[in-house]
Amino acid sequence: MTHLPGTGGPKPGPVTYEAPVTIKRMLFATWTLLDSLRPDLKAAALVPDMNAPGRVDWDFIPKPDRAGIPLHALDRHQKVLAHTLLKAGLSMRGYSQALSVMATENMLREIEVLERGFGVLAGNFRDPEGYWFSFWGRPGFEDTWGWRVIGHHLSLNYTIVAQRYLTVTPLAMGAQPVGAGVLDALGENERRALAILHSLSPDAQDQAVIHHVAPADFVTRQVPRVGAEEWSDWVDLGIVGYEITDEDREKLRFVKADPSGLSGADLTGDQLTAVRDLLLYYVETGPDELSRQYREQVLAADPRDIRFAWAGGREADTAHYYRISTRDLLVEADNAVAAGQHVHAVWRDLNNDLGHDLLLDHYEKHGPDGRHLKRRLESNRPTKDAPLKTDGWYVPEVYVKH
Repeated sequence: MTHLPGTGGPKPGPVTYEAPVTIKRMLFATWTLLDSLRPDLKAAALVPDMNAPGRVDWDFIPKPDRAGIPLHALDRHQKVLAHTLLKAGLSMRGYSQALSVMATENMLREIEVLERGFGVLAGNFRDPEGYWFSFWGRPGFEDTWGWRVIGHHLSLNYTIVAQRYLTVTPLAMGAQPVGAGVLDALGENERRALAILHSLSPDAQDQAVIHHVAPADFVTRQVPRVGAEEWSDWVDLGIVGYEITDEDREKLRFVKADPSGLSGADLTGDQLTAVRDLLLYYVETGPDELSRQYREQVLAADPRDIRFAWAGGREADTAHYYRISTRDLLVEADNAVAAGQHVHAVWRDLNNDLGHDLLLDHYEKHGPDGRHLKRRLESNRPTKDAPLKTDGWYVPEVYVKH
C-alpha cells in the first residue's frame, strides 16, 4: 500500500531511527566542508551514486586505494570543519574515543620504528591524519545520502534516508597497543567484558565460553550486511602468525536466528545489567539522539534474546574474543593477535547496517533517483486535457478534479 505525501505510513523496524536534529547538523557541516574544498578535492570526496560499490567497503585495515579526502590534505580551517562533522556523528565520549584511536597511530609508529625497523616509512604508514572523509549521493534537504570516516582502526559509517532516518553502523574501532599510556580508546570496554566473565559461576562460564580458541578477527568479518550465518576468516589480513582451523571456525560461527553463548535469562540481575550496560557502552559512542532510542530497545528486550559469548583465554593478556547479541544488535570484540595487545571492536545493527532495510523501504516508495525532488519542478497536469501525474502516489477520487 502507498500513502499520500505527509500521511506517514508504517515505521520501519523496531527502532524508529529518527534523528532530525543530528541529521541537520551533519547536513550543514557537510555543506560547509564541501564548499570549502578546491574542485579536485571536492570531486575526490563526493560520489554522486549512492549505490557505488565503495560505500559498502567499510574495512579499516590500511589500504593503498582509499577513496575520499584525507585529513592531511586539508588546511587548518578545513580540518576544524572535518572534526565538526566527525563530532556530529558521535557522542562526546565516542568522539574522544575516535580521537584516541587516531592519536594512537603516533604510538604505533614509534613502536614499529624501534621494533620492526620501518624507519622513515612508518611516518606515512602510521599517520594520525591518515583518515579519509567520503560522501555518497546528494547531501541535501529531504534527500538520501551517506558519509564515512575511515582509516586504520577507525570506520564510521552514516546513512541518511530522506532527512528523516539515520543509521550509524557498522561502527568499528581498534587499538594497538591496548592501553598506550593515557591513550586507552577501548580499555574500558575490555575491563567491563572481563569483569562480566569473571563474575560468572564456573558452570555459567562454561556456557558462555563457546570455544577455547579466539578468532583472528570479527566472526562476521566486514560483510556489508550480516547474513543468516557467518564464519570467521582463518587469518587477520596482513598479519602473520595467528591462524585458526575450520573446526575453530565452526565452533565460533554466528547464527543470527540462534546465536551461541550464555542467555541473559541465566544471568543474575547484576550480571544482566552489566551485559546490557556493556552493549550500550558501544552503542552510545553514536550520537545521543539515536542512542536514546537504542537504549529503550535494549532495556525492553527479553533477557532470553540476549547472548553473551566468549572465546579463547579468560585473562587480559591472552588471545580472547567476546560478543553480545540481541535480535537486532551485535557487538564483537577480538583481541587475539599479539595476545591481548591488538583489539578490534565493532557494533552492528543486524537489520540496518549501512541503512539496508531503511533504504529498501525508501526506494520501494520513492525510487532511488530523487524523484521526490523532481516532483517539485513538474506540473501535475500541464493542460486540462493531460492525464494527472501522481508519480505512484495513491490519490483518492475526492482529490481528483474532473
